[in-house]
Amino acid sequence: MSGSLEVRNFLMQQDTMTGSGAGFTGGVPAQRGGETSRVTDEQIRKARLAVARSALDAEDCRLLLDMLGLVPGDDGMPPVTR
Repeated sequence: MSGSLEVRNFLMQQDTMTGSGAGFTGGVPAQRGGETSRVTDEQIRKARLAVARSALDAEDCRLLLDMLGLVPGDDGMPPVTR
């Protein structure tokens, strides 16, 4: 991985928090059932990991996460879930 140490640490922290040491597996996402407007916590986690993996550095990662609404707001919820 060619990212900065901060981005690598973020990725390791995310893998540790979820208990999955396997990392990104790729593949086609399954079709959603039920309410289509709901974004799950797992989808948010995967989106954050994808952004962190492709970010150039920590600042780039922060900017992209914020632009995509994946950074928690004042209420602790990311805008993408509201």
